[in-house]
Amino acid sequence: MDETKGIKRSKGISRAQFLAGSAAVGAAGMVASAGHARATEAGHGRGLRRQGIVYTVGAGETPGTAWSARRMRADVRAIRDDLHADTIDVTGDGVERLTATAAEAAERGLHVWLQPTLGDAPQRDILEHLAETGRFAERLRRQGASVDFSVGCEFWLFVPGILPGETALDRIRHLQNGTVDWPRTLRRLAEFTEKAAKVGRSVFKGNLSYAAAQSIDDPDWSLFDIVGIDYYSYFEKRSGYVRELKQYLRWGKPLAITEFGTCAYVGAPEAGGMGWDVVDYDKEPPEIKGDLVRSERVQAGYMGELLDVFASMGLYAAMTFEFISADAPHRPDEPRLDLDMAAYAITKAIKDRPDDPASGWHWEPKEAFHAVARRYARRARPDARRDHG
Repeated sequence: MDETKGIKRSKGISRAQFLAGSAAVGAAGMVASAGHARATEAGHGRGLRRQGIVYTVGAGETPGTAWSARRMRADVRAIRDDLHADTIDVTGDGVERLTATAAEAAERGLHVWLQPTLGDAPQRDILEHLAETGRFAERLRRQGASVDFSVGCEFWLFVPGILPGETALDRIRHLQNGTVDWPRTLRRLAEFTEKAAKVGRSVFKGNLSYAAAQSIDDPDWSLFDIVGIDYYSYFEKRSGYVRELKQYLRWGKPLAITEFGTCAYVGAPEAGGMGWDVVDYDKEPPEIKGDLVRSERVQAGYMGELLDVFASMGLYAAMTFEFISADAPHRPDEPRLDLDMAAYAITKAIKDRPDDPASGWHWEPKEAFHAVARRYARRARPDARRDHG
């Protein structure tokens, strides 16, 4: 996907590759402790309580693709008015970017799911970054904004000292090579998750959550009010999704799908969390591998079906992954260079001058954007459109 969570896309390092980590190790995991729901009941009948989109505030690979306040404000308006989302999952690193985006979303009357994800930094720095962001979330909440706070995403991959390796790429390689001491890894993961939850509780008094990967981290959910799952499964029948998702309701707590999505080519949904792995970054410029067939319809169909499943189960929230991948531009006339095929975004970034790294760009909606927008518009809550600005 894009340069999310503070990791560059260069040489193939991307958020999508992080999904490969969980796919590479299978179903290893910890046993979670049961706890009582603090937020709300696990289900509330048909329909999603929160229908959202992941919006990443990364630094970007170039000045042109970096976060900017001007673009962010326009994007937030589009998310509310055109996508009909009532929730923005503001994620990434950089306290200033996170807090400015969260404040704009709250000002526009949207529910804020705020999730700092500083990665590849000392654990002390990650916890300090978490605390500072959480203090701002609490100020927003006290001012009357609707806010949930997530202490982070997939700690086993982003936080040094849990898996071997200095960087996320190193840790992915250890996963793929099988050179992981799982008892030690799971113990360290549990220890850091507990620390993060403690920090989160100390600064934020609303609902607390965490975005867990399906395969590896199965945290002690008694530490949190909302179960959060990054979900990238594929089943031929909807019953498969329902059966799998029900396991996450066993704690009696609200379930938020903190990420879900797929790429825009034939066969991408079947690839699950490995859908990203279709770009050869050893070439300059990077190229799409093989003879993939671009299909926005495939992406739209998968995402629409998943939203229908989530709504039928009455889940607390679903956050489409993601709004934009600025560093994966769409090249309609050159399929081999169409990196947007390997992006999970529901919009496509289009450069004014495709071969110029410094070129300006804009986004256009994909079919998936419209598929999500139709569902969100049907299920929009009456108060979701109010604007305090």
